[in-house]
Amino acid sequence: MNLQEINSIISKINNKVYSPVYFLMGEETYYIDLISDLLENKVLSEEEKSFNQTILYGKDTTAEEIISVCKRFPMMSKFQLVIIKEAQDLSSKIDGLINYLLNPMHSTVLVINYKYKTLDKRKKIYKAIQKFGLILNSKKPYENQVSTWILNKLKEDNYTIDLKANQMLVEFLGGDLKMINNQLNKLKLLKPENNYIDPKLIEKNIGISKDFNIFELRNAIGSGNLSKALVIGNYFSSNIKAYPTQLVLSSLFNYFIQIFQFHSLNNKSDINVASTLGINKFFAKDYHKAAKIYPMKKISSIITLIKNIDLKSKGYGVSNNSQQNILNQLIIQIMS
Repeated sequence: MNLQEINSIISKINNKVYSPVYFLMGEETYYIDLISDLLENKVLSEEEKSFNQTILYGKDTTAEEIISVCKRFPMMSKFQLVIIKEAQDLSSKIDGLINYLLNPMHSTVLVINYKYKTLDKRKKIYKAIQKFGLILNSKKPYENQVSTWILNKLKEDNYTIDLKANQMLVEFLGGDLKMINNQLNKLKLLKPENNYIDPKLIEKNIGISKDFNIFELRNAIGSGNLSKALVIGNYFSSNIKAYPTQLVLSSLFNYFIQIFQFHSLNNKSDINVASTLGINKFFAKDYHKAAKIYPMKKISSIITLIKNIDLKSKGYGVSNNSQQNILNQLIIQIMS
């Protein structure tokens, strides 16, 4: 997630400096929608939109129709705006735009929303867009980037958040910035005291337990606290819809991969650990502690163990009656 590039694009749009082509692609859709919506609000006035704004959908249009619309001249306006939503549904037909992209109309602002996918940089269409237009690859952020993003997003409205509360959101919602933004807006509507968001507020209004969550499970395992880890494991087994076994296993798998990476570092300063593992530097000390408990050889066994338990959780070689015990079996084996 290149925030510097994204902020530069947003700044230019706000200053009415437009590119003839915006190709917005990638897995993280939050900024694709944000930039597309910003262009929709900025390029034309409400009066100009009637004759000069066209919105097409990838599955319902063709390259020929898009080119035909883009070649029109604006009516009583400096620009016309053409937005292609769900452009990934154009599939291979998108190559039909190459000739237009090599010679775009400068009175047309063409916005192509190509979600969940990316263009191959070696393709002619990529090079054509690059020549006269703008390409944004909106990548899924790393964990430490999400934590910082939450802090900055709240800071815009003079809110602050407790570090644990921040991590609860990251663990529960992952890198889905759109979902996180929706939840932050929900919390801000509650007008918490001193504009401060703490774990209790999140537990009460979002449904993430401040004591029983994936973050706390990893902490318990990482610090060697077996009894606490088993209590959390039992809670997850009793709330399987909120904490699907595969989700928990995936988080534990990633956690032990990070500890494995920690072992391989020559420079184990907090800053380097945070940068390499993609975590907030405040949590680097926890990895120092976990690495003492879990040497590299044991981690290799744990990773194999998690993979085997993952198969069992999907019903391979285990009865339905044993499903609930899978997580605690894993915790005991990891920490034995």
